[in-house]
Amino acid sequence: MIFRSRFFIFFSGLLVVLIFADTHAGVPEFDSKSAFAYLEKQCAFGPRHPGSEGHQRSLNYIVGEFKKSTDTVILQPFLFSDPKSHQTNTLTNVIASFGSSQKRILLCAHWDTRPWADSDPNPKNWNKPIIGANDGASGVAVLLEIARVLKNNPPPVGVDIVLFDGEDSGLQGQNQTWCQGSRFFAGSRKLACLPLYAILLDFVGDKDLHFPVEVNSYRFAPDIVDKVWGKALELGLSAFDLSPGYEMVDDHLELLKAGIPAIDIIDFDYPYYHTLQDTEDKCSPESLGSVGTLLLHLIYEE
Repeated sequence: MIFRSRFFIFFSGLLVVLIFADTHAGVPEFDSKSAFAYLEKQCAFGPRHPGSEGHQRSLNYIVGEFKKSTDTVILQPFLFSDPKSHQTNTLTNVIASFGSSQKRILLCAHWDTRPWADSDPNPKNWNKPIIGANDGASGVAVLLEIARVLKNNPPPVGVDIVLFDGEDSGLQGQNQTWCQGSRFFAGSRKLACLPLYAILLDFVGDKDLHFPVEVNSYRFAPDIVDKVWGKALELGLSAFDLSPGYEMVDDHLELLKAGIPAIDIIDFDYPYYHTLQDTEDKCSPESLGSVGTLLLHLIYEE
């Protein structure tokens, strides 16, 4: 994922309707401590960039955890040539599906980490791989916990969870080198039917959590932004802010190109972005809980 620009604009017609009736009965609780344990487990594997030992160990772990929750787990391997080293690696998207309804929601994140800490304040670290606690592990942690909840509480709609590989091995200024997993997934038409909408999670674990509206999300899927941020405000989730944020090149753009209304929940004001300091102590269970709670309400109140 790369930062493009920040836009200070006013959203016309962005209407939030607060529902004060008790519409939340039957929504399972999100266990933020369990989610944080998933984050810590990923970090314990070390850097998880393509070709590394941590990458393979993390893949095995993620697949194993999904298989505890659903019988429908699909691996989607593809080849990728690293734009820096030109080494070819096998990357793998992981798809876990829940429920048989044709009415479906897609939830996604990337599970790989950046091979180079090229934003680190110390130039000596620029070629070292990062741990990626927030940039990678946080979104995966939320979705692994969502999967655990879905197993025990059958949802009223179908849910597909996709963890993309190869998101974070791109070069600045070369957009085509980023988001490899989502590009391959969008071109493969792997899902049986297009989802109602997709929600991408990226940088969702920061202790100092703040989610303004990502510009491309509102530009191309304003109804979904209204729905998601409206629900967050209804739930009193103060991290969600209707003001405009950054315009991002992220995995949701590849889904949009495939005709899937997709938005990006992202807190890009993160001082440890692509540095060796992106470690689990910068994240909190409460932040994961805020995002996970929102997703469960969207699923079970759909």
